[in-house]
Amino acid sequence: MDYPESYELIFQAGGAEDDVVVVHLTARSGAGGYPVYADETGIVRAEISERGEVRMQASGGHQVLGVPLLARPVSPRTATHGTG
Repeated sequence: MDYPESYELIFQAGGAEDDVVVVHLTARSGAGGYPVYADETGIVRAEISERGEVRMQASGGHQVLGVPLLARPVSPRTATHGTG
């Protein structure tokens, strides 16, 4: 199956705007067999199914994983860098 190259993960923030993190397809698969996506730092990692279901993955010890409100595929022409 072909998966999107990038997703925007939308997290609810305490302020007026939500936090958006752009993650990109990696060569890894998660426990559910779906591809793992990571941000440019490698800190934010998520396994995302073809239905947009997200399973966040810890990238280090004592990390508190937030759950995104939405995982939105990003088309190549509208891809931006994450702000969160």
